[in-house]
Amino acid sequence: MKTAVQARLNPEDQKLLDELVRDLDWTPSRIVREGLRLVRKAHPTVAAAHRIIGIGKFRSGIPDLATNKKYLEDFGR
Repeated sequence: MKTAVQARLNPEDQKLLDELVRDLDWTPSRIVREGLRLVRKAHPTVAAAHRIIGIGKFRSGIPDLATNKKYLEDFGR
């Protein structure tokens, strides 16, 4: 199954794409496909990183939220 993807590139990214096309003698599509594979390898699966529900998912900005009992005073009411 083929899917067309459209992307808006700023001038710097367009220049980088043009350089890669020239240097590697690849099509822009091949560069995008290879880039997707590299990103997947660098970031395996999101599900594996979040097996324990909620870990790393929310940022409260409170540095001692997990250890300070005052934050649990009205919890669940």
